[in-house]
Amino acid sequence: QVQLVESGGGLVQAGDSLRLSCTASGLTFYTYTMVWFRQTSGKAREFVAGISRGGNTEYADSVKGRFTISRDNVKRTMYLQMSNLKPEDAAVYYCAADLAHKIRNQGGDMDYWGKGTLVTISS
Repeated sequence: QVQLVESGGGLVQAGDSLRLSCTASGLTFYTYTMVWFRQTSGKAREFVAGISRGGNTEYADSVKGRFTISRDNVKRTMYLQMSNLKPEDAAVYYCAADLAHKIRNQGGDMDYWGKGTLVTISS
């Protein structure tokens, strides 16, 4: 059974940093492109960042220069280092696994999802 478990969310102040983790089990982690999405109440889930199995990365324009995605295939874990957080970054952050070789940014293309971790930002 595939499981993706996010952790690291919490309450921080605007301008702070936070690191999210996503640990996978039940799948061959290194063969998957891994992606972070986020969702706020009443809005569609949006692409945040993705990292291919080869280590290529892509970011949403709204987080470029502030967020860094990485992965550790030995630990079967993906990370999202978030810096200079803004109130608009507050959301539930989800990790997803996609067997495609390239980074795709549509939620409907993902093969597996985690349950999410909540990031709350006070201004």
